[in-house]
Amino acid sequence: MYIATAVSAPIGGKLGSIFGARRIYLVGLGIVGVATIVGSFAPNINWLVAAYVLLGTGMATHFPNAMTIIRNYADRHRSDPKSALLTLVLCSQSVAALGPTLGGLLVGTFGWQSILWINLPVIAASAIAVLRYVDRGSASALGKSRRSVLRTLDLLGVGLFVVLTAGVMMFLLSLAETPSWLLLVVPALALIAFVAREWHTDEPFIDVRALVRNRSLSATLVRTLLTYVAFYSVFFSVPQWLQYQRGMTATETGLTMLPVAIVAMGSTYVASKVLARCGIRFTLTVGSLALSIGGLLLATVERSTAPIVVVLLVAAVLGVPSGFNNLSNQSMVNSATSVDEVGTAMGMYRTVQFLGANLAAAVLQFTAGPDVGDDGIRDTGWVVIAISIALLSGVMVTRSLTRGKRVSRG
Repeated sequence: MYIATAVSAPIGGKLGSIFGARRIYLVGLGIVGVATIVGSFAPNINWLVAAYVLLGTGMATHFPNAMTIIRNYADRHRSDPKSALLTLVLCSQSVAALGPTLGGLLVGTFGWQSILWINLPVIAASAIAVLRYVDRGSASALGKSRRSVLRTLDLLGVGLFVVLTAGVMMFLLSLAETPSWLLLVVPALALIAFVAREWHTDEPFIDVRALVRNRSLSATLVRTLLTYVAFYSVFFSVPQWLQYQRGMTATETGLTMLPVAIVAMGSTYVASKVLARCGIRFTLTVGSLALSIGGLLLATVERSTAPIVVVLLVAAVLGVPSGFNNLSNQSMVNSATSVDEVGTAMGMYRTVQFLGANLAAAVLQFTAGPDVGDDGIRDTGWVVIAISIALLSGVMVTRSLTRGKRVSRG
């Protein structure tokens, strides 16, 4: 699912620029609806995997096109898009943080199918809101041939990216047992071919030349990748540790993760005030320091014998960096791109987010294995600390971090 989402996010942003953000957003809702129904009635694991791939594909269209809709609205009404961006980030972070809690409650009460069925009322409400409040906008594909549209999508670049991502994932997963160095050959060749293709084509899947020119955007995407490796390492490992090592049920695990969601929502709002007053560099510094503290607590405090109140406090601390880091990074993407580019840029943002999820899954295989115990949660904490140190170092040396003004492309 995460690979499908990583690949589909830039395509979703590009399709929005071709056919209109509103139209592609609604198509994505339809795909999620179909995937929900297929997954709920899946007769076997293969059907369920296919449904989740479809689900990830549909979900990938939403964030970049929502950002395009917001920027278009702000430009038309000459309003500051920052408040709308805050709302978008707050909703995104809240849903991500609430995932373990809501998922645990639903699975424990109604069974695993309920985590899919919950999509249907959300789809309906979203569709009604978009149809009622979002203008149709323009579609640049009008009058273009099918071949021209397909060329714009750069399907060859997409295929090479899939091979690259899947190859890297297979190699990283092999590190948990016996490293298979031969697995690096395929992604290495795919990387060379991908960069060559994207550099020389007029309609690239990922504009490598733009990333080289726009150092602010490329630095932000690297920072986002590291942030989400740490984010998903925590959100994949802690619920498993609570169930495997502490013997909690799915419902109990969900409730234990609730402080993360609450603090994440609050920290996003606080981060918006800090960002406006102190700038992106300071906000990122706070988020990276909070991440290092959370990692240190995972590495030194979290044990199966620790009192539950300690577990809850650690969970609360881990909610802080989520709001600070992600609001700052998305603000940088917004300020580093024009209204015509922001959809594709946010698509790349989502791509690196889900690449981070893929890498986090590989990290957990290496640090914790299939069953996350005390040793696994400790080693995961040290990985989070290492990532936070890298993020802090990057914040200190990156000169393009501003107070949110449009940055230079030079």
